[in-house]
Amino acid sequence: MIKRRQFISGVAVAVGATAQSLPVSFGATSDSVKSARSPYPPATTGLRGSHKGSFETAHALAFGGQSWVLPKYSHEADYDLIVVGAGISGLATAWFWQQRFGDSARILILDNHDDFGGHAKRNEFTVGGKQLIGYGGSQSIDGPAHYSATAHHLLTSLGIETSRFYHYYDRDFAKRHKLGSFWFFDKAHYGTDSLVTNPIGEEWLGVDAPSHLSDLITAMPLSKKGQAALLTLLTSTKDWLAGMAPEEKLDYLRSKSYEDYLRHDLDMPEEVILLLRQRSHGLWAVGYDALSAKAAAEAGEPGTTTLGLDELLWGDGEDEPYIFHFPDGNASIARLLVRSLLPDSIPGTGMDDVVTATVDYEALDGDDQAVRLRLNATAIDVRHRNKADPTQGIEVGYVEQGKARLARGRYGVMACYNHIIPYLCPDLPPAQATAMGYAEKAPLVYANVALTNWRAFQQAGLYHFHAVCDFWAYGALDFPVSMPGYSFSDNPNEPIILHLVHTPTVAGLPAKEQYRRGRQAMLALEFEDYERAMRQQLTAMLGAYGFEFDRDVAAITVNRWPHGYAYEYIDLWDPPDWGPDKGPHIEARQPFGHIAIANSDSSAYAYVNGAIDAAARAVDALAASAINAAERTTSYKTT
Repeated sequence: MIKRRQFISGVAVAVGATAQSLPVSFGATSDSVKSARSPYPPATTGLRGSHKGSFETAHALAFGGQSWVLPKYSHEADYDLIVVGAGISGLATAWFWQQRFGDSARILILDNHDDFGGHAKRNEFTVGGKQLIGYGGSQSIDGPAHYSATAHHLLTSLGIETSRFYHYYDRDFAKRHKLGSFWFFDKAHYGTDSLVTNPIGEEWLGVDAPSHLSDLITAMPLSKKGQAALLTLLTSTKDWLAGMAPEEKLDYLRSKSYEDYLRHDLDMPEEVILLLRQRSHGLWAVGYDALSAKAAAEAGEPGTTTLGLDELLWGDGEDEPYIFHFPDGNASIARLLVRSLLPDSIPGTGMDDVVTATVDYEALDGDDQAVRLRLNATAIDVRHRNKADPTQGIEVGYVEQGKARLARGRYGVMACYNHIIPYLCPDLPPAQATAMGYAEKAPLVYANVALTNWRAFQQAGLYHFHAVCDFWAYGALDFPVSMPGYSFSDNPNEPIILHLVHTPTVAGLPAKEQYRRGRQAMLALEFEDYERAMRQQLTAMLGAYGFEFDRDVAAITVNRWPHGYAYEYIDLWDPPDWGPDKGPHIEARQPFGHIAIANSDSSAYAYVNGAIDAAARAVDALAASAINAAERTTSYKTT
């Protein structure tokens, strides 16, 4: 089975959304739709992810050169540990610290967003009295059997039993409702709006490839030459690299883009090559113009499956099914971590009840707590009190409600992304700062559309779509997961979440440059731009099946992540031997003095276990100095 990358980045108010209660523009005039209920970040609609209010201070520091006058003294007692970033790596850092030094260790966690979890973002809606829970970022626990012992220990200690998802995840949902996957050709590029059954299928969603391809391909708005070439590409059993040894084939595939491989080795016309470009957007946030043919082979793309490389690419074993998914994705892991650190903030005891639990955000930062989680607090300066003597501890300047504040502690962990760290840490060695600048996080947008029903999808037979050229590269009805207290929609007349993905790219450029250009383009768009593209594309796709945007869409949350996936080395552009165990990120993640690094960037691995392993690594590095008698306090205890 093909492995999937986890998807993974204002004032919050709750929404009781119905089609009748929402304005025509679903949040276009602001970042949130307001109601009379108390602020509740997960239920805030409109533009989320890196929302307004979360990034302006950091941008002023990094791009505007702004400085702040910090207080001379902290208004609170010193901490044992200060963590910058409340994503999974930051929360896991605090958890591992407690495991090592005890529950009485004083920990402060700062985050610039109005919610915790980082890319593990939770989106909530209430439509027609039914609660809908979706993921706005980090998606699933991918391949838990392959997790490190440390990451597995954290999951099981939090009460997560991944075996339960074999019961919770409805793997027959699509087949039972006769839903499948489609390719969408839009009028602007093809002269007509056309939905055609996906000729490849989507195994990870339980959608098989169709058995009869000729009629499907004939229905595609392609030239006769293009149709014939596509049929050849999808049905030929030819070894296109016959005469090469398997290892030679891998080296050759690594040396050129997938598109160049199709173009020069398979003699595919440009219109066929373009059909496949956006298929990699969900995995890499960039098209196959900037990924190697080897990467395409690892994803099982057409033209690579007959080369006799299965054993080299995947080995003898079969990956676990892609079913380990909470309704809110890995936000439930973040919630379980917060519950462990701050038991009064989230009621319940296990992995099931955390899904529907309501977080008491007022309980995250209480004066009498050993652990304090402070949201809407952007770090601006993290340094040692005495650079020559790190044992004197650190101080962290941050901006909260427009005011510069100061916190002090013995140790610090930077659990934010690498590119901002050199701006925050004046003590960072120059060579390490350079290493941190090598990687480039991938921008991407995850939109959740709360639908009043999915009758049009049933009429079209659509569960998942791949857009050949249009704005939303792909989308699907949400994963069919039901857990105690929460039921997935099993009736087309019931509300459901539609998940849409957009990745801003500039075809023809190296991957990292596409990420940089895409980030700029993303930040130039407002909520109404995303909504407009959504309205146009969904109407073009499903209007013929009875879909009406204003009637059927109850609410929209657009999670934009300018700094989304952690950079995983791309063999077309990076040395082939670079990976999680080798590359600039190794130097970038080294602790300096009493400050360590914990983020998925430091693992060069954009999966939740990469963030967890990074947290454990950072705590281990700091603990190596903490065990010295001169460094210890009476609150520390070893395990």
